[in-house]
Amino acid sequence: MNCLSRRLILKPPLHSNLTLNFPSINVLFYSKPISIHQKRKLSANTAITSLMQYPLSGAEEDLVGYVFGKKKATEVAHLIWKRVVQNGDTVIDATCGNGYDTLAMLKMVADELGRGRVYGMDIQGDALKSTSSLLDESVTLKEKALNLLFEEVILIIYTLVVLPETQCVQKELVKLFSICHSRMEEIVPENSPVRLVAFNLGYLPGGDKTITTVSETTQLALEAAKKILIPGGLISLVVYVGHPGGMEELETVEAFASGLSVDNWICCKFQMLNRPLAPVLVLLFKRGS
Repeated sequence: MNCLSRRLILKPPLHSNLTLNFPSINVLFYSKPISIHQKRKLSANTAITSLMQYPLSGAEEDLVGYVFGKKKATEVAHLIWKRVVQNGDTVIDATCGNGYDTLAMLKMVADELGRGRVYGMDIQGDALKSTSSLLDESVTLKEKALNLLFEEVILIIYTLVVLPETQCVQKELVKLFSICHSRMEEIVPENSPVRLVAFNLGYLPGGDKTITTVSETTQLALEAAKKILIPGGLISLVVYVGHPGGMEELETVEAFASGLSVDNWICCKFQMLNRPLAPVLVLLFKRGS
């Protein structure tokens, strides 16, 4: 089928700080019905354009660090989260653990208007206590600096300017629940625009290794996350496989991801092939509408 069209050539901006080499992108604007072949070609171009909206500056170092064994799977996960999560978003930590993911999420969503929300859950009381304590420490760090005497102004400047990662996070934006992650739909307000759901699957670091996440509830949790995640959102899983049941749980995650629609989801896995017991990072990105 013949069709009139206008062609626009998109190139990376000249002032870009990116070190990656991106090709020019051809985007076609059709004014008449197009053939199936043309639709497929247009869809491919649109997908490339969509990916370009996610800033990659700074990502190269972390990804290369993972390849060369210098970065952990959790660090790569946090890197990806920062490319997806925005100030004011609603996110879910489905396995609080010791609270490091919860704190990282809070820093990503917190804004001056207090719109962001982090819903954290864990079945172990020790995990929730550790998470709450970590949040308290992070919140009070800057408050203590602000209460110092005048002669310690240098330390204040150092805390406020040099250490942006210790910004005064708002603990009230975090809601913690002693509940299984398979029931996350019960604690998140209806129609909340959830941007990220993150899992660390395994046992609590430093805790009882006999208490672990299991395939059955993880499957239910993934189904719940799929329902409440908005287009453009991400399900992130770091799967620890070195304990009994760990490999089975990874297989459950892989089977779930493999069954997701190619049209609506982009699913990938980071895994060390010659380290079979190393944590595996699985990322499930829900395409934008």
